[in-house]
Amino acid sequence: MLSVDKHPEKNIIRVQLRQNLVLRELDEAEMSLLEPHLVVVDCQKGDFLLHQGVHEMEQYFVLDGILKRVVTNQQGKRMILRFTEERNMETSYAAWRLKTPTPYSIVSVTKARVAKLPMQQWVALLESMPQLKQLFEYEVMRLMSEIMAHTITLHLLDAPGRVHRFLRKQPELFDRIPKKELASYLNISSETLSRLKHQGKI
Repeated sequence: MLSVDKHPEKNIIRVQLRQNLVLRELDEAEMSLLEPHLVVVDCQKGDFLLHQGVHEMEQYFVLDGILKRVVTNQQGKRMILRFTEERNMETSYAAWRLKTPTPYSIVSVTKARVAKLPMQQWVALLESMPQLKQLFEYEVMRLMSEIMAHTITLHLLDAPGRVHRFLRKQPELFDRIPKKELASYLNISSETLSRLKHQGKI
């Protein structure tokens, strides 16, 4: 892990941070307050950034690649809640605010790069930047609403309907996510996903 200013690709990373959905409205002074807190992490497929059930939390800005939120029950069954890609973020902000353990893990789906900082430092920055806090909390609520909508569709839509909804909502990810991961997210088998594709139904 390297800080942004010590990273050999710092110029590219700074451009990527400026393109982030949450950070793009920051001015130079505000970005200069944030940057010293960030460290850059390169992840391999399957690496855990956050484990379910912990109290030590961080804020993540995705610079490259794809991450997933995964919840695991006591029997070891896993459910993917969402995928996120570059220019977006991942967080456990709600759990931090509620002082509860993280309700999910954050795992790299592909080779990925993120910039991260401890949640306590991120919250302190938010308190000093009201406009950023408003934008960030709106995004947190939007993500929670999306996850709720996805969970509902798993019960209300058939397999083709779930795939079509994903294609409508996140078409740019369809060919980037391993089909086994996508099938798990849609709660269908890999064979069903493959059959629907070959039958021309998706």
